[in-house]
Amino acid sequence: MSQRWHPWRHAAEHYPDVIINCQRELPEQLWGFTSFSLRKVWLCRRLRQVHRRCTLTHELIHLERGPVPRHLQEREERIVDGLAARRLIEMDDLIEGLRWSREPSELADALWVDEPTLNSRMAYLDPLETAHLEHELGDEWLWIP
Repeated sequence: MSQRWHPWRHAAEHYPDVIINCQRELPEQLWGFTSFSLRKVWLCRRLRQVHRRCTLTHELIHLERGPVPRHLQEREERIVDGLAARRLIEMDDLIEGLRWSREPSELADALWVDEPTLNSRMAYLDPLETAHLEHELGDEWLWIP
């Protein structure tokens, strides 16, 4: 597999002024949160390493894209989910993983992502990526989560 995206390194190189706090308990369904004004990212302390990796990537993309008006936040979350999944799962790694397993939890583990990130990557495949998967894997790649 290729050189994997490293969100902690990216944060240190591109956002040295942003504080990343992993010590707070966040509300049940909230894994991460970014404050643009405070230049701070919170990652829920209950998260396992793989979830921290995926959530930090998601929050870094929020920093890159900047704040959005409240009425666009739901749309922005979907966009950021897709971008984070793309950054975390490169196509060659996905193809290699799909050769090995179609079971979501096994595949997610092999790709060092959580299942929501894997599902986002599969949901946001573009037509060229779909054609590439079909070329490499034939009809055997079909994804049914």
